[in-house]
Amino acid sequence: MSVFHKIRLYHAALALLVTAAYFTGDELEGLHNWLGYAVAAVILFRALWAAVGPRQLGISRLFPDLTELAKVRRLNHPMISRTLLAGIVVTLLLATGTGLLMEPPPIDGFAAEVTIAPAFADDDGEREHDRDGKENEALEEVHETAANLLVLFVVLHVTYLLVFKRPMALFMLFLRDAGAPSARKPVVQKNA
Repeated sequence: MSVFHKIRLYHAALALLVTAAYFTGDELEGLHNWLGYAVAAVILFRALWAAVGPRQLGISRLFPDLTELAKVRRLNHPMISRTLLAGIVVTLLLATGTGLLMEPPPIDGFAAEVTIAPAFADDDGEREHDRDGKENEALEEVHETAANLLVLFVVLHVTYLLVFKRPMALFMLFLRDAGAPSARKPVVQKNA
């Protein structure tokens, strides 16, 4: 399997998990938490894959070169795509990170020890947390805002790719195989 097929599978897994986590956030807290843990695992896998995998998997590809970004003069410039990806990465990490801070994974009591207790503890050192959904309000607001911004960046990203890089977008959405001819046929002019 080629690296690009593997990236596509990773992308699909992450997209499905994030979408499910987003839509279960208000109604199904337990499922939402487990989906968040799965998202965190997929992100960790991707970071490790970038560290030991082929060069084209590097994390630096997800962020724009700020000097190049200042030179953008056309809408299909690669730095625009990278800027949208950077927005996705930052908001995804922020939403996942704040989610983990609010609900650390339950690993045999270990999660209770590895929390943000010192930062959000009362004078007795106990964590301010109520299982009825009354987590630290500031952290919850950051989590929800990051999740909503993530949706915005994803919509912009998908729209950008469909408009300016349609073959890649169709490939990533499993609507086209790599190397398959584009849906558009070139116009051939005949000499009369």
